[in-house]
Amino acid sequence: MTLAENAACTICHRDLRDDELGRFVCPFCVDLIDQRLRALAGPKGLYARLSAQLAPGVGNGGPAVSGSRTAPVPVRLEVLTLMTAGGPVLGPLETWVRDWEAQGRADMCEAGTLQQRVDHAVGTLRFNLAWAAGNHEAVDEFAREVHLMWRACERQITGERPARTVSVACPCGQTLRVTLDTAGARCPGCGGQYGHSELMELPLAERRIAA
Repeated sequence: MTLAENAACTICHRDLRDDELGRFVCPFCVDLIDQRLRALAGPKGLYARLSAQLAPGVGNGGPAVSGSRTAPVPVRLEVLTLMTAGGPVLGPLETWVRDWEAQGRADMCEAGTLQQRVDHAVGTLRFNLAWAAGNHEAVDEFAREVHLMWRACERQITGERPARTVSVACPCGQTLRVTLDTAGARCPGCGGQYGHSELMELPLAERRIAA
């Protein structure tokens, strides 16, 4: 879809106002992306606070209890994975920086600590967010990835249980796996794009009973 053809936000699918035409994303969704990026970075951000959740038993409602005789893992692997260089936070952030760098809109920097790299990536992406909203055709995909990393970090810090996954049916017959937190999804069968509210309106997929 070209900007000339686009008359709705590609994230929330709200019709763009006359003064918003010529962009892929509405101002409200741009602000939401910016808020989630900002929440990830800095010494008090979600990424920095993950280190306090590494000990087993922290953030999951009680002490770690094991029924086996083997020694427990000294750290919570799901938290450690979020903190690694190739994990679901820094990995996607730097992938988008590289993407925007190829378009002359960012400078990649892999120097320093992981925290410094997160802060640099977030700062770079926030600085170029207005440009992406008006020029990058995959800005909706970028928004979904930011939402996922933000929610993943927040769940570990608050101890919130992961949202239940359900299967919904696209009119083309394809089954989509979504949660109440899913910001949007593209059907791999027909290529149809759904915002959050549209996903919630899709019928539940019928369960397949094994023969």
